[in-house]
Amino acid sequence: MQLQTQEEMRNDPQQRRCMIRGLFHEYINMYASRDDRLTTRFSQNFTGFTGSWGRLIQDHDEWIRITRQDFEQVSGPIRMEVNDVSLQDLCNEVVSVAATLRIHLPDDADLMANHVTRLVLVFLLEAGAWMITHCSYSVPFHGANDDEIYPIRSLQQENRALQALVAERTRALQESQAFYRLLTEDAEDVHWQMDRDFIVTYISPADERLRGFQAAEVVGRPVFDLLTEEAGALVKHAINLSAQKALPAGPIRFRKFEIQQLCKDGSLVWGEVLVKPDLNAKGEVVGYHGITRNVTERKRLEEQVRQLAFHDTLTQLANRRLLLEHLDQAMRESKRSHYYGAVIYLDLDNFKPLNDTHGHGMGDLLLIEVGSRLKGCVRGADTVARIGGDEFVVLLRTLSQQQDEAHVQAISVAEKIRARLAERYVLQPTPAVSTIEHACTCSIGVALFRGCDETLDSLMERADQAMYQAKENGRNRVQLAENTK
Repeated sequence: MQLQTQEEMRNDPQQRRCMIRGLFHEYINMYASRDDRLTTRFSQNFTGFTGSWGRLIQDHDEWIRITRQDFEQVSGPIRMEVNDVSLQDLCNEVVSVAATLRIHLPDDADLMANHVTRLVLVFLLEAGAWMITHCSYSVPFHGANDDEIYPIRSLQQENRALQALVAERTRALQESQAFYRLLTEDAEDVHWQMDRDFIVTYISPADERLRGFQAAEVVGRPVFDLLTEEAGALVKHAINLSAQKALPAGPIRFRKFEIQQLCKDGSLVWGEVLVKPDLNAKGEVVGYHGITRNVTERKRLEEQVRQLAFHDTLTQLANRRLLLEHLDQAMRESKRSHYYGAVIYLDLDNFKPLNDTHGHGMGDLLLIEVGSRLKGCVRGADTVARIGGDEFVVLLRTLSQQQDEAHVQAISVAEKIRARLAERYVLQPTPAVSTIEHACTCSIGVALFRGCDETLDSLMERADQAMYQAKENGRNRVQLAENTK
């Protein structure tokens, strides 16, 4: 029943968003009430970060242990004051929620509430149930111990230290450069300064842990020597060189952006950068200072989510969503260039007997091999997609500007695909299992397009109808679709 409900919600974006918001509130309520049933909601494929993106947990049972230890550390109910929530419907099976909140503890309500906590949740639909596949808590500039979800002990220690400093030497320490370095030297985030000519004048030791450079190798060098060309352009744009003499009135806020930075060993890491200009008494820019946080792992996880959203999990080909995006781009390009393109729609003729006789595992091997053969028949600029079951679509870009020549080109590629897919398949799931030979042909429909006069759905429908005509005419053949009027 739950799967049916999910299927119905796919066609109702508003109801879908309500469902995602419901998943988020359910998590907040269970976590705030310290409800042990929350541990049953973690996916077996779970990943998570402890507070401040400290340690990556990739073990389902380890995260359950940490969660229960967190419940024991603060056993009474807590209050989670949610400020901002961002809902993302990534695909039918993956949704995510990002939120900022303040956590009020039962015994010391201000300990965590003084800091804005960032929460990221990713839910994955597994066997009809939405499971939590990723969870991250982040409190800026504070590190949690490996067995903590958020850094309660470190915050308690910091509170005690700050209270002592306030009582003894607050004013002196605030004016001292030594105190500034005390705050930055041991931080995981990189603190840095540069002059108005973008020469680095200070960088904290965290940079050596992040990129491998000692401070002496960085200070005195232009910051652009340490960035990729693309990253350097982003920095220049963010700093807005042309506006240095016309800064807006009032407080100047940090500007935030993400760039790739070079490491000493030649590798690249992603950094989230906060930058702010330094002004003299006349309001003139004399330099810049900022903070860089390592977000490489977060970018990797985002890429994994994107892979799930836009690619078929079995064949790694484009899925229907990505195909339609590429098709829309191709039609717009065709309108400008006047080159024809083509959609090749194909369906395997005798795929079901393989599944019925040898099981779906063997059928999956055949589909993977079909995807590989299809990619070998087209150019790198073309798109090969699996849109469901044993149906595949190939998008050909930039054929001839002449319709007759474009026909010949598209049919030539389609015949090449037909012949290649008709070659016998030799399938072997593991070395210990005997090989199976299987003959499988395909029926192909081809529809030409030029420009945007036709809708995406209409173009796909023409190619689909041509494919069914090929099946009716005997299968293992190519059928050209009729042109639109």
